Amino acid sequence: MSQVPPMDTDPLAPGGGAAGRIVWRRSPRALARLLSGADAAPEAVVLILHGGRSEALTPPPRLNLPAVRMRPFSSEIAGATRARRVLVGEVRYRYRGWNGARSDAARDAREALAEVGRTVGDDVPVVLVGHSMGGRAALLVAGHPQVRGVVALAPWCPPGEPVAHLAHRRVVVLHDESDRVTSARQSWAFLDRARRAGATTEAISMPSGGHAMVRGARAWHRTTTAAVLDMLEIPPAQGDLTPR
Repeated sequence: MSQVPPMDTDPLAPGGGAAGRIVWRRSPRALARLLSGADAAPEAVVLILHGGRSEALTPPPRLNLPAVRMRPFSSEIAGATRARRVLVGEVRYRYRGWNGARSDAARDAREALAEVGRTVGDDVPVVLVGHSMGGRAALLVAGHPQVRGVVALAPWCPPGEPVAHLAHRRVVVLHDESDRVTSARQSWAFLDRARRAGATTEAISMPSGGHAMVRGARAWHRTTTAAVLDMLEIPPAQGDLTPR
C-alpha cells in the first residue's frame, strides 16, 4: 500500500490531556496474536467514531446509543476484511460533547491515533469512519500522517472548518439531504473547499436514513464498507457487497 505523505498543517494543537481509547473488534485470541506480532503485523486499521452532543461534559452513558448505532458498521467492515490483517477499532470518548473550543471528541480521536502508533506501528495506514460529531472529529484529525482517508456519515460540518490538512487525503461523505440534525448542504460545501485544498473527494447523497441512518440502513453500511475497502486498496470478496 502506498504511504500518505506527512502534513505540516494540523488544525488541532497538541495538549488538552486527551485520553481516548480504542476497543478493538477481533476475537481475543486473534487480536492478541496480531498485537503481539505472533502473526504478521496488521496491514491496516479502521477506526470508528460515533456521534454525540454539541455540549456535554459528562461521560457517555453505559448504554450509549450513538456508539450502538455504529456497531453494524464495525461488523460489516470486519466481515469484509476477515481474510486480511485489518484491525477495526471503536474509539471511546471521555465526554459526550464536543464542547466548543475544547473539541473533546477530536482530541480523543487524536489520542486513539497515537494508540495505533504505539500498539500497531506508526507506518500502518488508517481509515477513519465517523458519524455526526464523530465525522467532524475524523475530518479534523485526518492530517495525521497515518490517515489514508475519511468516510464521514451525516457529519457535523459547520462553516469555517479547516481543510488545508486534507490535501492528499480521500474524503467521502454520505448524507441524506432530509437530515434535520446536521446539514447536507454544509457537508457539500465542506467537500468543495476540501477538494480545492487538494483532497480527493466524493459526495454521496443517500436516498433515506435521516440523521440516524436507520431507514435504508443496509445501504449505509455497505456503501461505507465499499469506500473503506477502496481507500485501503482491498478488493471486496466475491458476494460480500452485493445488494440484498
